[in-house]
Amino acid sequence: MKNILFYSATILIWGSTWIGIKLQLGVVDPMISVGYRFTLAALILLLWCRLRRLPMRFTPAEHTFIALQGTFLFAINYLLFYLAELYVASGLAAVIFSLMLLMNMVNGAVFLRSPIDLRVVAGGSLGLIGIGLVFRPEITSFTLENHGLRGVLLCLAATFLASLGNIISARNQKRGLPIVQTNAYGMAYGAVLMLMLALFAGKSFQIDSSPSYLIALVYLAVFGSIIAFGCYLSLVGSIGADRAAYATLLFPLVALAISTVWENYHWSSSAICGVALILSGNLLMLQRKKRATPSEDENTSDAESEETIQRVVQTAASTRTR
Repeated sequence: MKNILFYSATILIWGSTWIGIKLQLGVVDPMISVGYRFTLAALILLLWCRLRRLPMRFTPAEHTFIALQGTFLFAINYLLFYLAELYVASGLAAVIFSLMLLMNMVNGAVFLRSPIDLRVVAGGSLGLIGIGLVFRPEITSFTLENHGLRGVLLCLAATFLASLGNIISARNQKRGLPIVQTNAYGMAYGAVLMLMLALFAGKSFQIDSSPSYLIALVYLAVFGSIIAFGCYLSLVGSIGADRAAYATLLFPLVALAISTVWENYHWSSSAICGVALILSGNLLMLQRKKRATPSEDENTSDAESEETIQRVVQTAASTRTR
């Protein structure tokens, strides 16, 4: 039940964060806005940890992996996606980002030695085909003009770094590092890195005092960062990075549903078919493995008992011959 709640919260929140991001574009440079977002999120989380008196001491080696998680998951990947969307449509970026599902499978197998579940592969394949149908207009209209290839490469790099961030988070959780504290420090490390890059790039550290920008900043920090990442990374630790990454296929659908009302988005037949494939893949992937029937369990138990008896007899016989 908890996993279903976290899964639903992740999809609904991240599916709606595009509104907040859109409201932040204009006055403040995107790099600065990302830095502000994770600075606020880190301060809130650190204050929460202090009020709850959560343990905050970690070894230098643990801080290294927390910093890597923050760098890949809360900083560089965001910067690369902002830069990528200067050259490619956001729909195409969503399709490429959905490849994190496959990247998590491969990276999990390589770095964590996690077995690749064929059910996840089948469900993920259906989902990827579906997301391609949903964003078919953006894909078919793509050309290499206006640095389109550069945008694709930036999206791929951002997705790969986000996948590595997922794997590092799974690694940290396997070693007993708590999610709230690692997210607090990780977001702090990511925010510092982003603001330092902005400083070296000569960006102007200004703030938009309009209510829309400030409300969006708080929403992205509290809901889009603290709550959504907390839920998502909990899923990474409990159901695996591959299954958790299926959310990347579902939250674009929430964004399109909101866009239907907000921006009068019109659904095409290919988009409807794509949604059906995505949901079918999700159901297939989240199914648990079929448990053995009682008769199978009894047969297995009988076979194991027979093997045990044979080993005892053989041991006794060899003892008598000595």
